[in-house]
Amino acid sequence: MKKSKSIQHPEYEKTPMSRRVFIRRIATAGGLGGAATYVATAPEDWPLSMKDRTGLRSVPLVTPLRLRDYRVERPSQAVDIGLGRQGDTAEKLRRALDAIGGLTHYIKPDDIVLVKPNVAFDRSPNLGATSNPELLEILIRMLLVDCRAQEVRVADNPIESPADCFAKSGIRYASEKAGGRIYLPDSNAFKMLQTPGAELIGQWWFFHRPFTNVDKVIGLAPVKDHNLCGASIGMKNWYGLLGGTRNQFHQDIHAIVSDLTLMMKPTLTIVDGTHVLMQNGPTGGDPSNVKAGNAVLASVDPVAVDAWAYEHLLERGRDYPEYMFKAEAKGSGSINWEGRVREITG
Repeated sequence: MKKSKSIQHPEYEKTPMSRRVFIRRIATAGGLGGAATYVATAPEDWPLSMKDRTGLRSVPLVTPLRLRDYRVERPSQAVDIGLGRQGDTAEKLRRALDAIGGLTHYIKPDDIVLVKPNVAFDRSPNLGATSNPELLEILIRMLLVDCRAQEVRVADNPIESPADCFAKSGIRYASEKAGGRIYLPDSNAFKMLQTPGAELIGQWWFFHRPFTNVDKVIGLAPVKDHNLCGASIGMKNWYGLLGGTRNQFHQDIHAIVSDLTLMMKPTLTIVDGTHVLMQNGPTGGDPSNVKAGNAVLASVDPVAVDAWAYEHLLERGRDYPEYMFKAEAKGSGSINWEGRVREITG
């Protein structure tokens, strides 16, 4: 059976084209053709030219951002490094913080605080390769309860699978139990960061998403051996915020660690000396390499606290790694900790 044609709606019926409309359409087509010819043939430096011999014109422009300075001046009666070695983990932390003026001096009500632990590896906490989750949980509770912070964020960009590292290290459980909010990296979480004066990361990709609207930043770093730079403590901890092909910086490890002190000016550096990875760092893997350090430090000088921990917790004496001298030369702190450490006892 032959199908009948559907009836066209009247608005689709053809109407005769007037001479005026015909001439207008011809002119429009000619203008568009001329414009197309222009943009296709005009020299590269002419307006609207489509020529791009180098391919650089097609690369989107990225405006790098700058991190703010998160530091807070310590009270005049306080010292630069606080040391806690008595009591349980919570008491050690509180003593260390009290020596530098108390946590409530640095963190105010309604602050949004970012805590950066070391979660680089898929390791259990007893291996000393990552921050102590118990210490992190205590710190988050102090920030939320004592300081009445609006929010505490916990972030790192691990070398191995982020989800696995946060789970195996106990950092996720401890953070969420205490009321913190975990930030895991993904491809959209990074922005180009500008760090004036840096040798290697003048402009580099940075794990920026968790820093949105952040008021204060605290580093929480374990003390451990490092096969390339000698030690991984507070300054090296910020390496975990870099994106891109950051492993290339291992070729100039001391320059990159010192650059990190220009990139990040934290409110506080808390050094986790509860478990010290004495050798086979930074990854560890053998519990026999870990020594009970029984110490927590808090500091406003990231260079000095690293030097103290290197000498007393890693027990390496004063043959300090090159990156500490480079960081000092870049104005990020002073290696000489003498007379700047206070241990609160009793």
